[in-house]
Amino acid sequence: MSMTQHAAPAVTTPPAPGAKQTDGRTRERPLMLRLLARPEVGVFLGAVAVFVFFLIAAPSLRQGSSMATVLYQASTIGIMALPVALLMIGGEFDLSAGVAVITSALTAAMLSYQLTLNVWMGVIVALVVSLAVGAFNGWMLVKTGLPSFLVTLGTFLILQGVNLAVTKLVTGNVATDDISNMDGFDQARALFASSFDVGGVQVKITVVWWLVFAALATWVLLRTKYGNWIFAVGGNKHSARAVGVPVAFTKITLFMLVGFGAWFVGMHQLFSFNTVQSGEGVGQELIYIAAAVIGGCLLTGGYGSAIGPVFGAFMFGMVQQGIVYAGWNPDWFKAFLGVMLLGAVLINLWVQRTATRR
Repeated sequence: MSMTQHAAPAVTTPPAPGAKQTDGRTRERPLMLRLLARPEVGVFLGAVAVFVFFLIAAPSLRQGSSMATVLYQASTIGIMALPVALLMIGGEFDLSAGVAVITSALTAAMLSYQLTLNVWMGVIVALVVSLAVGAFNGWMLVKTGLPSFLVTLGTFLILQGVNLAVTKLVTGNVATDDISNMDGFDQARALFASSFDVGGVQVKITVVWWLVFAALATWVLLRTKYGNWIFAVGGNKHSARAVGVPVAFTKITLFMLVGFGAWFVGMHQLFSFNTVQSGEGVGQELIYIAAAVIGGCLLTGGYGSAIGPVFGAFMFGMVQQGIVYAGWNPDWFKAFLGVMLLGAVLINLWVQRTATRR
Protein backbone atom coordinates (compact mmCIF):
# COMPACT_ATOMS: atom_id res chain seq x y z
CA MET A 1 0.00 0.00 0.00
CA SER A 2 1.37 3.30 -1.04
CA MET A 3 2.04 5.75 1.74
CA THR A 4 2.79 8.66 -0.59
CA GLN A 5 0.87 11.86 0.24
CA HIS A 6 0.26 14.55 -2.31
CA ALA A 7 0.27 18.11 -0.93
CA ALA A 8 -2.56 20.30 -2.07
CA PRO A 9 -1.44 23.26 -4.16
CA ALA A 10 -1.14 26.52 -2.25
CA VAL A 11 -3.89 28.98 -2.92
CA THR A 12 -2.88 32.64 -3.01
CA THR A 13 -5.31 35.47 -2.89
CA PRO A 14 -4.47 38.21 -5.38
CA PRO A 15 -4.23 41.73 -4.00
CA ALA A 16 -7.31 43.86 -4.29
CA PRO A 17 -7.38 46.00 -7.40
CA GLY A 18 -5.70 49.35 -6.81
CA ALA A 19 -4.15 48.28 -3.50
CA LYS A 20 -0.46 49.16 -3.10
CA GLN A 21 1.94 46.58 -1.71
CA THR A 22 4.56 47.76 0.74
CA ASP A 23 7.23 45.99 2.70
CA GLY A 24 7.30 48.58 5.46
CA ARG A 25 10.55 50.08 4.26
CA THR A 26 9.17 52.40 1.61
CA ARG A 27 6.12 54.55 1.76
CA GLU A 28 4.93 57.68 0.09
CA ARG A 29 5.74 60.78 2.10
CA PRO A 30 2.87 63.08 3.07
CA LEU A 31 2.13 65.97 0.73
CA MET A 32 3.09 68.53 3.39
CA LEU A 33 6.56 67.03 3.82
CA ARG A 34 7.07 66.94 0.06
CA LEU A 35 6.13 70.61 -0.16
CA LEU A 36 8.43 71.51 2.71
CA ALA A 37 11.28 69.77 0.90
CA ARG A 38 11.07 72.46 -1.79
CA PRO A 39 13.59 75.24 -0.96
CA GLU A 40 11.31 78.06 -2.16
CA VAL A 41 8.26 77.21 -0.05
CA GLY A 42 9.50 78.84 3.16
CA VAL A 43 10.50 82.11 1.49
CA PHE A 44 7.22 82.20 -0.45
CA LEU A 45 5.26 82.08 2.80
CA GLY A 46 7.57 84.72 4.27
CA ALA A 47 7.12 86.96 1.23
CA VAL A 48 3.34 86.69 1.53
CA ALA A 49 3.53 87.60 5.22
CA VAL A 50 5.76 90.62 4.57
CA PHE A 51 3.52 91.70 1.68
CA VAL A 52 0.35 91.56 3.79
CA PHE A 53 2.06 93.28 6.73
CA PHE A 54 3.18 96.30 4.73
CA LEU A 55 -0.12 96.54 2.86
CA ILE A 56 -1.69 97.06 6.28
CA ALA A 57 1.09 99.24 7.76
CA ALA A 58 1.53 101.44 4.67
CA PRO A 59 -1.80 102.04 2.86
CA SER A 60 -0.08 104.10 0.14
CA LEU A 61 1.73 100.93 -0.89
CA ARG A 62 -1.53 99.64 -2.34
CA GLN A 63 -1.26 102.04 -5.27
CA GLY A 64 -0.03 100.72 -8.60
CA SER A 65 2.85 103.20 -8.82
CA SER A 66 4.06 102.16 -5.38
CA MET A 67 4.04 98.49 -6.28
CA ALA A 68 5.91 99.31 -9.49
CA THR A 69 8.60 100.94 -7.34
CA VAL A 70 8.78 97.86 -5.11
CA LEU A 71 9.14 95.58 -8.14
CA TYR A 72 11.83 97.82 -9.61
CA GLN A 73 13.80 97.78 -6.36
CA ALA A 74 13.42 93.99 -6.17
CA SER A 75 14.45 93.50 -9.80
CA THR A 76 17.80 95.30 -9.45
CA ILE A 77 18.61 92.97 -6.55
CA GLY A 78 16.99 89.91 -8.08
CA ILE A 79 18.88 89.99 -11.38
CA MET A 80 22.15 89.63 -9.49
CA ALA A 81 20.72 87.30 -6.84
CA LEU A 82 19.94 84.69 -9.51
CA PRO A 83 23.52 83.94 -10.67
CA VAL A 84 24.73 84.34 -7.09
CA ALA A 85 22.19 81.68 -6.07
CA LEU A 86 23.34 79.32 -8.82
CA LEU A 87 26.91 79.81 -7.65
CA MET A 88 25.89 79.06 -4.06
CA ILE A 89 24.09 75.89 -5.15
CA GLY A 90 27.40 74.99 -6.79
CA GLY A 91 29.09 75.32 -3.40
CA GLU A 92 30.77 78.74 -3.79
CA PHE A 93 30.01 82.41 -3.29
CA ASP A 94 31.37 85.69 -4.67
CA LEU A 95 32.27 88.65 -2.46
CA SER A 96 33.27 90.76 -5.47
CA ALA A 97 29.80 90.82 -7.05
CA GLY A 98 28.90 94.28 -5.73
CA VAL A 99 31.98 96.16 -6.91
CA ALA A 100 32.02 94.13 -10.15
CA VAL A 101 28.75 95.88 -11.08
CA ILE A 102 30.48 99.26 -10.78
CA THR A 103 33.58 98.01 -12.61
CA SER A 104 31.40 97.08 -15.56
CA ALA A 105 29.61 100.42 -15.62
CA LEU A 106 32.85 102.39 -15.26
CA THR A 107 34.47 100.45 -18.10
CA ALA A 108 31.61 101.16 -20.51
CA ALA A 109 31.33 104.84 -19.53
CA MET A 110 35.02 105.76 -19.63
CA LEU A 111 35.84 103.80 -22.76
CA SER A 112 32.96 105.35 -24.68
CA TYR A 113 33.49 108.91 -23.47
CA GLN A 114 37.28 109.15 -23.44
CA LEU A 115 37.67 107.53 -26.87
CA THR A 116 34.47 109.15 -28.27
CA LEU A 117 33.14 105.78 -29.40
CA ASN A 118 29.60 104.58 -29.88
CA VAL A 119 28.40 103.51 -26.43
CA TRP A 120 27.75 99.99 -27.72
CA MET A 121 31.51 99.54 -28.03
CA GLY A 122 31.81 100.36 -24.35
CA VAL A 123 28.96 97.97 -23.55
CA ILE A 124 30.64 95.09 -25.41
CA VAL A 125 34.05 95.71 -23.85
CA ALA A 126 32.42 95.92 -20.41
CA LEU A 127 30.84 92.51 -21.01
CA VAL A 128 34.23 91.05 -21.90
CA VAL A 129 35.79 92.57 -18.77
CA SER A 130 32.98 91.27 -16.54
CA LEU A 131 33.22 87.75 -17.94
CA ALA A 132 37.01 87.90 -17.56
CA VAL A 133 36.70 88.85 -13.88
CA GLY A 134 34.36 85.91 -13.32
CA ALA A 135 36.65 83.55 -15.23
CA PHE A 136 39.62 84.76 -13.17
CA ASN A 137 37.78 84.04 -9.92
CA GLY A 138 36.83 80.55 -11.09
CA TRP A 139 40.27 79.78 -12.48
CA MET A 140 42.00 80.87 -9.27
CA LEU A 141 39.60 78.76 -7.23
CA VAL A 142 40.16 75.65 -9.35
CA LYS A 143 43.93 75.98 -9.70
CA THR A 144 44.80 76.92 -6.11
CA GLY A 145 42.11 75.08 -4.18
CA LEU A 146 41.62 78.16 -2.00
CA PRO A 147 38.18 78.85 -0.54
CA SER A 148 36.02 81.14 -2.66
CA PHE A 149 35.84 83.49 0.33
CA LEU A 150 39.56 84.26 0.06
CA VAL A 151 39.72 84.35 -3.73
CA THR A 152 36.78 86.72 -4.16
CA LEU A 153 37.76 88.83 -1.15
CA GLY A 154 41.03 89.51 -2.95
CA THR A 155 39.16 90.34 -6.16
CA PHE A 156 36.82 92.60 -4.19
CA LEU A 157 39.74 94.64 -2.84
CA ILE A 158 41.47 94.78 -6.23
CA LEU A 159 38.35 95.99 -8.04
CA GLN A 160 37.51 98.49 -5.33
CA GLY A 161 40.96 100.06 -5.59
CA VAL A 162 41.04 99.96 -9.38
CA ASN A 163 37.59 101.54 -9.64
CA LEU A 164 38.64 104.55 -7.58
CA ALA A 165 42.21 104.94 -8.84
CA VAL A 166 41.54 104.52 -12.56
CA THR A 167 38.47 106.77 -12.50
CA LYS A 168 40.43 109.59 -10.83
CA LEU A 169 43.34 109.04 -13.21
CA VAL A 170 41.21 109.12 -16.36
CA THR A 171 38.50 111.65 -15.50
CA GLY A 172 40.16 113.67 -12.72
CA ASN A 173 37.09 113.01 -10.61
CA VAL A 174 35.44 110.20 -8.61
CA ALA A 175 32.63 109.89 -11.17
CA THR A 176 32.48 109.33 -14.91
CA ASP A 177 31.35 111.97 -17.39
CA ASP A 178 27.79 112.20 -18.69
CA ILE A 179 27.37 110.00 -21.78
CA SER A 180 23.71 110.82 -22.52
CA ASN A 181 24.58 112.76 -25.71
CA MET A 182 26.73 110.04 -27.26
CA ASP A 183 25.88 107.83 -30.22
CA GLY A 184 23.95 104.71 -29.35
CA PHE A 185 22.86 105.94 -25.93
CA ASP A 186 19.12 105.95 -26.66
CA GLN A 187 19.17 102.41 -28.04
CA ALA A 188 21.17 101.10 -25.10
CA ARG A 189 18.90 102.91 -22.65
CA ALA A 190 15.86 101.28 -24.27
CA LEU A 191 17.37 97.85 -23.66
CA PHE A 192 18.74 98.32 -20.15
CA ALA A 193 16.83 101.16 -18.48
CA SER A 194 13.57 101.96 -20.26
CA SER A 195 10.03 101.91 -18.88
CA PHE A 196 6.69 100.85 -20.33
CA ASP A 197 3.10 101.63 -19.43
CA VAL A 198 0.81 99.08 -17.78
CA GLY A 199 -2.63 100.44 -16.93
CA GLY A 200 -1.28 103.95 -16.50
CA VAL A 201 1.63 102.77 -14.31
CA GLN A 202 5.24 103.03 -15.48
CA VAL A 203 7.07 99.74 -15.02
CA LYS A 204 10.82 99.42 -15.48
CA ILE A 205 12.15 97.03 -18.10
CA THR A 206 14.37 95.43 -15.45
CA VAL A 207 11.26 93.77 -13.97
CA VAL A 208 10.73 91.93 -17.27
CA TRP A 209 14.40 90.96 -17.54
CA TRP A 210 14.33 89.75 -13.93
CA LEU A 211 11.42 87.38 -14.61
CA VAL A 212 12.92 86.20 -17.91
CA PHE A 213 16.25 85.42 -16.25
CA ALA A 214 14.45 83.62 -13.40
CA ALA A 215 12.54 81.42 -15.85
CA LEU A 216 15.73 80.68 -17.77
CA ALA A 217 17.66 79.83 -14.59
CA THR A 218 14.85 77.53 -13.43
CA TRP A 219 14.87 75.72 -16.76
CA VAL A 220 18.65 75.31 -16.62
CA LEU A 221 18.56 73.90 -13.08
CA LEU A 222 15.69 71.48 -13.60
CA ARG A 223 15.85 70.48 -17.25
CA THR A 224 19.47 70.48 -18.39
CA LYS A 225 22.60 68.44 -17.81
CA TYR A 226 24.36 71.59 -16.69
CA GLY A 227 21.80 72.01 -13.89
CA ASN A 228 22.58 68.49 -12.69
CA TRP A 229 26.27 69.39 -12.72
CA ILE A 230 25.60 72.45 -10.53
CA PHE A 231 23.86 70.37 -7.87
CA ALA A 232 26.50 67.65 -8.12
CA VAL A 233 29.54 69.90 -7.61
CA GLY A 234 27.77 71.70 -4.80
CA GLY A 235 26.90 68.49 -3.02
CA ASN A 236 30.27 66.74 -3.31
CA LYS A 237 32.74 67.77 -5.97
CA HIS A 238 34.91 64.66 -5.51
CA SER A 239 31.98 62.32 -6.07
CA ALA A 240 30.85 64.48 -8.98
CA ARG A 241 34.29 64.25 -10.60
CA ALA A 242 34.29 60.49 -10.08
CA VAL A 243 31.11 60.11 -12.16
CA GLY A 244 32.38 62.32 -14.97
CA VAL A 245 31.07 65.77 -14.06
CA PRO A 246 33.42 68.51 -15.38
CA VAL A 247 33.93 70.20 -12.02
CA ALA A 248 36.43 72.85 -13.19
CA PHE A 249 34.26 73.87 -16.16
CA THR A 250 31.15 74.09 -13.99
CA LYS A 251 32.80 76.21 -11.29
CA ILE A 252 34.40 78.62 -13.76
CA THR A 253 31.23 79.11 -15.78
CA LEU A 254 29.21 79.74 -12.62
CA PHE A 255 31.56 82.58 -11.72
CA MET A 256 31.25 83.87 -15.29
CA LEU A 257 27.46 83.87 -14.88
CA VAL A 258 27.92 86.15 -11.88
CA GLY A 259 30.09 88.34 -14.11
CA PHE A 260 27.30 88.45 -16.69
CA GLY A 261 24.81 89.51 -14.01
CA ALA A 262 27.21 92.23 -12.82
CA TRP A 263 27.52 93.48 -16.40
CA PHE A 264 23.77 93.65 -16.91
CA VAL A 265 23.06 95.49 -13.65
CA GLY A 266 26.03 97.79 -14.31
CA MET A 267 24.62 98.71 -17.72
CA HIS A 268 21.27 99.42 -16.12
CA GLN A 269 22.83 101.78 -13.59
CA LEU A 270 24.88 103.55 -16.24
CA PHE A 271 21.99 104.14 -18.65
CA SER A 272 19.61 105.07 -15.84
CA PHE A 273 21.78 107.83 -14.38
CA ASN A 274 24.11 108.61 -17.34
CA THR A 275 27.11 108.58 -15.00
CA VAL A 276 28.65 106.29 -12.36
CA GLN A 277 30.19 106.96 -8.95
CA SER A 278 33.38 104.91 -8.64
CA GLY A 279 33.04 104.25 -4.91
CA GLU A 280 29.64 102.58 -5.08
CA GLY A 281 28.87 98.88 -4.92
CA VAL A 282 30.59 98.11 -1.62
CA GLY A 283 28.22 96.09 0.55
CA GLN A 284 25.86 95.13 -2.26
CA GLU A 285 27.43 91.67 -2.48
CA LEU A 286 26.02 90.93 0.98
CA ILE A 287 22.55 91.95 -0.22
CA TYR A 288 22.78 89.54 -3.15
CA ILE A 289 24.03 86.70 -0.98
CA ALA A 290 21.37 87.42 1.65
CA ALA A 291 18.61 87.37 -1.00
CA ALA A 292 19.85 83.96 -2.15
CA VAL A 293 20.04 82.62 1.43
CA ILE A 294 16.58 83.94 2.25
CA GLY A 295 15.48 82.26 -0.97
CA GLY A 296 16.49 78.86 0.39
CA CYS A 297 20.08 78.42 -0.85
CA LEU A 298 22.60 76.95 1.57
CA LEU A 299 26.13 78.24 2.06
CA THR A 300 27.25 74.62 2.08
CA GLY A 301 26.01 74.14 -1.49
CA GLY A 302 24.01 71.44 -3.25
CA TYR A 303 20.60 72.82 -2.29
CA GLY A 304 18.42 75.63 -3.55
CA SER A 305 16.38 76.89 -6.48
CA ALA A 306 16.11 79.83 -8.84
CA ILE A 307 12.55 80.71 -7.77
CA GLY A 308 13.48 81.13 -4.10
CA PRO A 309 15.81 84.11 -4.71
CA VAL A 310 13.01 85.77 -6.70
CA PHE A 311 10.87 85.80 -3.57
CA GLY A 312 13.91 86.75 -1.50
CA ALA A 313 14.58 89.79 -3.68
CA PHE A 314 10.88 90.70 -3.55
CA MET A 315 11.03 90.66 0.25
CA PHE A 316 14.00 93.03 0.11
CA GLY A 317 12.18 95.43 -2.18
CA MET A 318 9.02 95.22 -0.13
CA VAL A 319 10.78 95.93 3.16
CA GLN A 320 12.99 98.70 1.76
CA GLN A 321 10.14 100.59 0.15
CA GLY A 322 7.54 99.58 2.74
CA ILE A 323 9.51 101.27 5.51
CA VAL A 324 9.57 104.48 3.47
CA TYR A 325 5.86 104.38 2.60
CA ALA A 326 4.99 103.61 6.22
CA GLY A 327 6.83 106.77 7.28
CA TRP A 328 9.31 104.94 9.49
CA ASN A 329 12.96 105.75 9.95
CA PRO A 330 14.75 104.13 6.95
CA ASP A 331 17.65 103.24 9.23
CA TRP A 332 15.49 100.33 10.38
CA PHE A 333 15.98 98.64 7.02
CA LYS A 334 19.25 97.03 8.08
CA ALA A 335 17.60 95.73 11.25
CA PHE A 336 14.77 94.21 9.22
CA LEU A 337 17.35 92.74 6.88
CA GLY A 338 19.16 91.04 9.74
CA VAL A 339 15.92 89.66 11.17
CA MET A 340 14.87 88.31 7.76
CA LEU A 341 18.25 86.69 7.21
CA LEU A 342 18.36 84.97 10.61
CA GLY A 343 14.72 83.97 10.29
CA ALA A 344 15.32 82.49 6.85
CA VAL A 345 18.30 80.47 8.07
CA LEU A 346 16.30 79.07 11.00
CA ILE A 347 13.30 78.29 8.81
CA ASN A 348 15.48 76.55 6.22
CA LEU A 349 17.08 74.47 8.96
CA TRP A 350 13.68 73.49 10.36
CA VAL A 351 12.32 72.73 6.89
CA GLN A 352 15.25 70.42 6.08
CA ARG A 353 14.94 68.54 9.34
CA THR A 354 11.19 68.20 8.97
CA ALA A 355 11.36 67.18 5.32
CA THR A 356 13.96 64.47 5.95
CA ARG A 357 12.21 63.05 9.01
CA ARG A 358 10.37 59.76 8.36
